[in-house]
Amino acid sequence: MHDQTMNPTPSAYAYPLLIKHLLHTPLAQAPDQEIVYRGQKRLTYRTLGERIARLASGLSGLGAQHGSTVAVMDWDSHRYLECYFAIPMMGAVLQTVNVRLSPSEIAYTINHAGAEILLVHTDFLPVVEAIKDKLETVRTFVWIDEEGSEACAHTIPFSDEYESLLARSASSYAFPDFDENTRATTFYTTGTTGLPKGVYFSHRQLVLHTITGMAALASPVSGQRFHRGDVYMPLTPMFHVHAWGMPYIATVLGVKQVYPGRYVPERLVQLIRDEEVTFSHCVGTILHMLLGCPEAKDVDLGKWKVIIGGGALPHGLARAALDRGIDIFTGYGMS
Repeated sequence: MHDQTMNPTPSAYAYPLLIKHLLHTPLAQAPDQEIVYRGQKRLTYRTLGERIARLASGLSGLGAQHGSTVAVMDWDSHRYLECYFAIPMMGAVLQTVNVRLSPSEIAYTINHAGAEILLVHTDFLPVVEAIKDKLETVRTFVWIDEEGSEACAHTIPFSDEYESLLARSASSYAFPDFDENTRATTFYTTGTTGLPKGVYFSHRQLVLHTITGMAALASPVSGQRFHRGDVYMPLTPMFHVHAWGMPYIATVLGVKQVYPGRYVPERLVQLIRDEEVTFSHCVGTILHMLLGCPEAKDVDLGKWKVIIGGGALPHGLARAALDRGIDIFTGYGMS
């Protein structure tokens, strides 16, 4: 018996599973939906698409090309979301640097990944200043400046500043097609013996994870769901396993997204209240910190759905969350 195969029409598009295709639906169906950063900056999906193109254009001008690795040290932000798309869409590799590692371990992971360009938020300047002479492959530094963050004295040879780079770069970029098994991202996981271990993801893996995660979260009849009417805010760091892949899912759905920056309990509670956040995910310690925050005492959490991962959900924390009206449930996945 022989397999029966179909010969595609010569003009048919093969549609490889590439991250760039995740933007098609939200840009078509929700171009004016909001993406919020710390309650201070607001942009639309249409603007997101333009900034993704500008970032790719700017990085290309700095020498990034297919196969290059671009490392990022930032808090959860719209900038990180832009990096989630722009860098792999170029055919480059996004390294989400685990900023909670020791300086020596951070240097090791950047060297091991072979990062050529490093984007650095002001808050991490002291770390990079301390390790810059140990970075073997980085040839270009880009500073992520932010209002309210004070820069320490340093001698890091920055080539540009993030917003300046975007402002002077082209607002369009011809993102190419390539093999869907091309490496898209890398990060380094801990909890093992020895040095941090690198984990790599292809475009195909991330697109399939997005589709299957979206289907799983949309399937319940009621409760424990994530849908287009939700307001999303990650509370799992974007440097760790792509924040469990949820920013990609949120973007495909075209929901309002809220990025909190550094996790400050009072700010998180304020954003949940003011932006009417309905869906988040975190480890149990983050939820415990939020529920114990005095500012959370009088905030209505009855519309908030939260996935807990990274460890077992303690009975006491589950009861405390349920008592506040939170729709809490657990998830599990390997890095």
